[in-house]
Amino acid sequence: MRYFVFLAVLLPALGLAAGPGPALEHSGTDLSDKASLQRGAGLYMNYCAGCHALSMHRYSRIASDLDLPPEVVEQYLVPPQAAIGETIRTGIDAGDGTTWFGKAPPDLSLVSRARLGGADWVYSYLKGFYIDEARPLGWNNTVFPGASMPNVLWELQGIQRPVYDQGEDGASHLSKLELATPGRQSPEEFDRTARDISAFLQYVAEPAALKRESIGVWVILFLAFFTFIAYLLKLEYWRDVH
Repeated sequence: MRYFVFLAVLLPALGLAAGPGPALEHSGTDLSDKASLQRGAGLYMNYCAGCHALSMHRYSRIASDLDLPPEVVEQYLVPPQAAIGETIRTGIDAGDGTTWFGKAPPDLSLVSRARLGGADWVYSYLKGFYIDEARPLGWNNTVFPGASMPNVLWELQGIQRPVYDQGEDGASHLSKLELATPGRQSPEEFDRTARDISAFLQYVAEPAALKRESIGVWVILFLAFFTFIAYLLKLEYWRDVH
């Protein structure tokens, strides 16, 4: 029986190892950095929320979790047709999205949990856009080749072009991206922008992680204290046993 259990655990792991995904950059997100999450919320609403919904999250939850005054959230994050207590719905019709991009923009509530790599995948994806004249919208992505999404952050990041090397098989392979046209931000500034958006989506995918991580230290301290008391109790019980 134990051999079947071993195979049941091993085979999925072998399946993942057999199909490695793209190389991901480390995002360096920190859910305890409220300033980063606040910046990420603003960036998401300005550049992403026009197409991508967060239907499992509410504006009011952003206010309470990220220490933002409700009036600030209403003024800067909530669109005129919505209320602060509502979920974050997309401003684009699914049919229009299919017509314009070939596929309706997906809801991003759980993208950080659904993608292998989590926040690192989102971070690498945001940094991985490059010009590709063969694509319908003129953009491609190193992390998600053939993506229908254009690079909505190109004004900040600038325009990247691919550099190809010839492989041993004689075919050309994309080796790196080079910045052909600088954007409004330096590479270091855009790294922070991509990190802030990635951190915000990581938070949205599991809002309870903020509280869980904050009480985790106290749980460990409680368990250590309880273990010490249990040890003293054990000594008391066995003191007269020889």
